[in-house]
Amino acid sequence: MDENSLATEVVDAAFVVHSTLGPGLLEHVYEIALAHELRKRGFACERQVPIQIEYDGIKFDEGFKADIIVAGLVIVELKSVKDLTDVHKKQVATYLKLTGKKLGLLINFNESLIKHGLKRIVNNL
Repeated sequence: MDENSLATEVVDAAFVVHSTLGPGLLEHVYEIALAHELRKRGFACERQVPIQIEYDGIKFDEGFKADIIVAGLVIVELKSVKDLTDVHKKQVATYLKLTGKKLGLLINFNESLIKHGLKRIVNNL
């Protein structure tokens, strides 16, 4: 499955989670539920994946952690905030750059309609 097809599945799973739980919970709750929903659909999911950074010729594993990586292809960064900002988008873009992955989804579960909280971020896709 390619990144775009996988992203469609992730968005559908996020819709199910949001419809079931609603907005207003902590990000961690949505992370657990979304990973579970994706695994039920047969997708490999890793949570809180360290993203290595390199600085001054030294590699560090402690730099960042991606909320979810689906099937080794798509980075999913979850938020539960009033509004997504440019900083949130740049965070995902940086994750993509550091990992060499091509597609990231930024999902804000604190929206009354989940479609308003979805942002797609690409890296040479």
